[in-house]
Amino acid sequence: MIILRTVKNISSLNLVASVLLFVTAILAAVIANSPFAPMYQEFLMHELHLRIGSFNLFSHAGHPLRMIEFINDCLMTVFFFAVGLEIKRELLVGELSSFRKAALPFVAACGGMLVPVIIYSLLVVSGTPETRGMAIPMATDIAFSLGVLSLLGSRVPLSLKIFLTAFAVVDDIGGILVIAIFYSSEVSYGYLVVAAILYCFLYYMGRLGVTQKIFFLFFGVIIWYLFLQSGIHSTISGVILAFVIPARPRLDAGKYIKRIRDIMSTFPVTKSDNIVLSNEQIAILKQVERASDRVISPLQSLEDNLHGMVNFVILPLFAFANAGVVFSGGGSIVGDVSIAVAVGLLLGKFIGIFSFTWLSIKSGLTSMPAGMNWKNIAGVSLLGGIGFTVSLFIANLSFAGDYPELLNQAKFGVLFGTIVAGILGYIVLSIVLPKVQKK
Repeated sequence: MIILRTVKNISSLNLVASVLLFVTAILAAVIANSPFAPMYQEFLMHELHLRIGSFNLFSHAGHPLRMIEFINDCLMTVFFFAVGLEIKRELLVGELSSFRKAALPFVAACGGMLVPVIIYSLLVVSGTPETRGMAIPMATDIAFSLGVLSLLGSRVPLSLKIFLTAFAVVDDIGGILVIAIFYSSEVSYGYLVVAAILYCFLYYMGRLGVTQKIFFLFFGVIIWYLFLQSGIHSTISGVILAFVIPARPRLDAGKYIKRIRDIMSTFPVTKSDNIVLSNEQIAILKQVERASDRVISPLQSLEDNLHGMVNFVILPLFAFANAGVVFSGGGSIVGDVSIAVAVGLLLGKFIGIFSFTWLSIKSGLTSMPAGMNWKNIAGVSLLGGIGFTVSLFIANLSFAGDYPELLNQAKFGVLFGTIVAGILGYIVLSIVLPKVQKK
């Protein structure tokens, strides 16, 4: 009962976050095509400074970061840090913690990444700048896809939600690897060596029992700056940082329960209607609070703390800055890139996820999870085409600066493919999932 209530609460938050993300993206497109477009562009080009003496933390190669760069290179590092924490948790104790659990979503995700890339490459001319966007349709947006799934409420079996979440997490791993390998400029290895030393330092400090979150975040900011100057995309620093965050609490649950009982046994009881606590009572309750903090691992605590900021601040701000498709002006929004991205998300993700899942189960490598069938797998495969966040992010890495027309096409392809995939997935699942019995 507690698990079901938790899943329901998470689904509700995902739905709210998805709606906010969608509204923000639409708002960005409207403003980008309105008389306020110059103000919108001025906002994105505004330079930022965080100076300590003559040193500007928000700078790259001696030039201050603009707002669009701050959002994509700094705030999105926090997003990828949160993704890294989720991946680490899934690898340790979640749906990717064993071969039996991870096999089916891993195979599905591989198909969902490979087939869209193949389809994209077939729809653009080889050797042209358009091929730079080959990785755009390979991503699945976890928050958006789970948000659509949550619209169907209790009709969705828990195994289907777990399957979608797990293959989307594997999808994120693939996207992170692509960003690290294919979207890096000239590498300055000196910065990376210093960053590697700091990662090792943080790892061993965690092994020695250091669990203060501020300690890891302080050095995380330094590492982010080193990556920003190194030529490796700075968001990768957040993912790697997540993997050195301690996953074990300082106090295990058994000792925690015993300590709480010992502490509360000394709690002085006063009249039940007394609304003012004594200093002694406050001191004892603070002991309980400190013990409670020590029983939650830094990994879980940070993941929980970042959830609201990522979903309700960072991602909407990212959508606002990056989803501003211009429908008029230089070039057409419908071209090879927009078609390839949209078809990759709609057709490529569906074929890849469904066919690889089918092959995995029919070959005997994995078994069909309880509560799932081919009809609802087809619906979830369509939801896999909701690419939004990471797809827009890769689109910027592919075309921003040198190819603004292609970037505009890519944005349109992502938005069109995401919206249609979400609608089709919802329609299919609403048809195939069992109806709720009315009492």
